Amino acid sequence: QVQLVESGGGLVQAGGSLRLSCAASGRTLTNYPMGWFRQAPGKEREFVAAISMTGSSTIYADSVKGRFAISRDNAKNTLDLQMNSLKPEDTAVYYCATSRRAPYSVAEHDYNYWGQGTQVTVSL
Repeated sequence: QVQLVESGGGLVQAGGSLRLSCAASGRTLTNYPMGWFRQAPGKEREFVAAISMTGSSTIYADSVKGRFAISRDNAKNTLDLQMNSLKPEDTAVYYCATSRRAPYSVAEHDYNYWGQGTQVTVSL
């Protein structure tokens, strides 16, 4: 069993930055590819970014490519998402999750352990 806890969300103006973190307990994250998803009000949860077990490979949704950066520190058992040039359409609850598919996956059904989410609100 893996417990995931996200932090770092908040309210930011458009063009600003936030850094989300995901802390794991229960098992080492070294054995899992990881990902970030988000869910905006009234919308389905969508893929944001994913990273391989070693951190050597990453993939991003087109909507965040060039603005967001996913990273991990396996020694600290943490996953991060650096979000720059934020837009109002980035407003959502952001979730971290572990993947059962290597090297990574963009499909929600491949993810098994999820955090409770952290709210990100981007104002004009």
